[in-house]
Amino acid sequence: MSVPFVPPEETPPVEGCTSSAHPERADGGIWDHPLIWVSLILFGAVLGGLFFLFRIFGF
Repeated sequence: MSVPFVPPEETPPVEGCTSSAHPERADGGIWDHPLIWVSLILFGAVLGGLFFLFRIFGF
């Protein structure tokens, strides 16, 4: 083989990447931020639970 032996404690030489860089993905807006959706769902669940608690205790 034409590749010289590299001792185990050293890293072998590598070739540079010949491919072009991939384009950066566009921001997905609200869909890239699931914390907003989770907080809205939890807020609605708490409001629904409070509604039934107030109905039970007559507030």
